[in-house]
Amino acid sequence: MMNESKSIPSPTTATPVTFASLNLAGPLLASLAQEGYETPTPVQAGTIPPALEGRDILGCAQTGTGKTAAFALPILHRLMRDPMDKSRRGRPPARALVLSPTRELATQIAESFRVYGRGSGITGTVIFGGVGQGSQVRALRAGVDVIVATPGRLLDLMEQGHVDLSGITMFVLDEADRMLDMGFIKPIREIAAALPPEGRQTLLFSATMPKEIRGLAESLLRDPVRVTVTPVSTTALKIEQKLFWVPRQDKFDLLSHLLGSEDATRVVVFCKTKHGSDKVCRKLTQTGVSATAIHGNKAQNQRDRALDAFRAGRVKVLVATDVAARGLDVDGISHVFNYDLPMEPEAYVHRIGRTGRAGASGVAISFCDHEERDLLRQIERLTGKKVPTAPIPDGIVRQVLPPSPESSYDTERSGGRPPRGPRPERSHREPRHNGSSTHAHPLHAPASPQPAPARGERRGRDGEGSRGKASAARPQGAAKPFVHPKDKGKPKWASLGKGKVTRR
Repeated sequence: MMNESKSIPSPTTATPVTFASLNLAGPLLASLAQEGYETPTPVQAGTIPPALEGRDILGCAQTGTGKTAAFALPILHRLMRDPMDKSRRGRPPARALVLSPTRELATQIAESFRVYGRGSGITGTVIFGGVGQGSQVRALRAGVDVIVATPGRLLDLMEQGHVDLSGITMFVLDEADRMLDMGFIKPIREIAAALPPEGRQTLLFSATMPKEIRGLAESLLRDPVRVTVTPVSTTALKIEQKLFWVPRQDKFDLLSHLLGSEDATRVVVFCKTKHGSDKVCRKLTQTGVSATAIHGNKAQNQRDRALDAFRAGRVKVLVATDVAARGLDVDGISHVFNYDLPMEPEAYVHRIGRTGRAGASGVAISFCDHEERDLLRQIERLTGKKVPTAPIPDGIVRQVLPPSPESSYDTERSGGRPPRGPRPERSHREPRHNGSSTHAHPLHAPASPQPAPARGERRGRDGEGSRGKASAARPQGAAKPFVHPKDKGKPKWASLGKGKVTRR
């Protein structure tokens, strides 16, 4: 149970430290030096010392702050300090388990373990869905020290008897709030129930801390150390945010214009739907902009190729849905475009967090149509600040001004449309339907006023009264109604109300 927690001092007041002062193992320090890392980020400086002591960790830090190294380094250090007993028969059980919400994030976490653990002898594997399970099962049978997995595929392999979690001593939940959004809380609890209850260290990291995540933490953590680097639901300080009020039909023209800037060197464009992502990517390619798309309908090899091309700089623009909002760890992203505002306000923080990573600066630009103004209000309510509005460049598109406070009620009732003007006055002698329409097609010609049918008669389609089937001649020049040959001779149906029908 989570009884009391210890808060880490603010990174602005904490004494600067180095990785060498954290008493990490020699091979880990050599790998960090080879990668050019000397000074830990605030979340790493606050997490690594208590994690090395075996304490549970509750970390609240936004993406791009170095959370992966914050839990990977202490796990590798402890695994090297306590080597596995290889004299025992059978396959050695895994000792560390890391759960992540997406395939991309799981792959990047596994890569971080490989890079940091270079020369340590620690083995690991990554497990996720969307691909065949054969190679994953073979790796588990061979025995590994670290398992990085998404909850869905791991639970499937557990039910098939391919995973042994009896030796897990370190358990990590990364991006817990994202897993909550994706409906993984129940699978997480099932996986946690299969872990050894005693002698287990648990580390939980989340960018936001809703009540469901707090409840999960209380059930999994014991006397945790709370590491809070930035306030919950805040955006990075070095990200310049802009908002353009633009009609939906003009968003692409504005996007094309802004992508022409020399500063837009590596860009991520977020769309709301998979179809919308493909459409924007296709139109960008047609205009000569190198672009690729990534979303849940893409096969894993397609997603890998798209990310590799984007990382290598062969593609300038990556168009994505929120599946890539977390786990997309690419250096040097200059701009993030919210082509569509996200349905969940927390996703806005994670989207724009793709730029301005590791202390760098970046630009986050959002397009907002009148229909999305409620989503914008939710984002500003969550972050506690208004997104600065920027004027649309001249000659690009017609700018849509935000609704004024005094007219917000009328605007909401009209669905964002401008109010109608006054109706033209009509003389009291002018009939409501005077047949003054000037349609050219004979079917749209105005009909002459017809007298009401006599009692016992019903008016046919052509306006003539009849006691039987309406058989009066059609207006001259009118087209004959089309009847499919298969429908000729079939009985007609008449409604009796409440869903009942009968044959005439």
